[in-house]
Amino acid sequence: MTIRTTPANPLHTPAIPVQARLAAAWTSFMFLYVYVDILNFYKPGVVDGIRNGLIWTFDISSTLLTIFLVSVSVPALMVVLSMTLPARWNRATNLVIASLLIPYSVFNAAGATWEWAGFYGISIGVEVLLLAFILRSAWAWPRTGAAHLATARTGPGRQVPVPDLP
Repeated sequence: MTIRTTPANPLHTPAIPVQARLAAAWTSFMFLYVYVDILNFYKPGVVDGIRNGLIWTFDISSTLLTIFLVSVSVPALMVVLSMTLPARWNRATNLVIASLLIPYSVFNAAGATWEWAGFYGISIGVEVLLLAFILRSAWAWPRTGAAHLATARTGPGRQVPVPDLP
């Protein structure tokens, strides 16, 4: 009788590119952001307020709706930008936008009552955790020094150093 101590086919976790990690985090943030807004409709009085032309204490207007549209468009755009921008711009954009969204997310607790503290606490907590993950991923973006240049073949027998990141 043979006892196997290691799996026959161990699983391998491949490295995930920073861009993909950022895009996944922004996607998660975007879904959470939208679902919190949708779940907020179940709060007593919210739908009645909207029917009366009010969101929180603000009159519903094209300006207010435009601000809301811009607000929910930022995470959606960050998904695309995280996958397409060059590394230097990508890192800077993620650091700036995530830093600005942390106080914006925390502001969503304004006017909340203790009765709804759990709802807002969990939603804001998860949003801030996702933004912290984005900040950490962007801040720790791997760098390529002069000693770590890759080589690319340009023809038979010729190799030219090429940096990994712009």
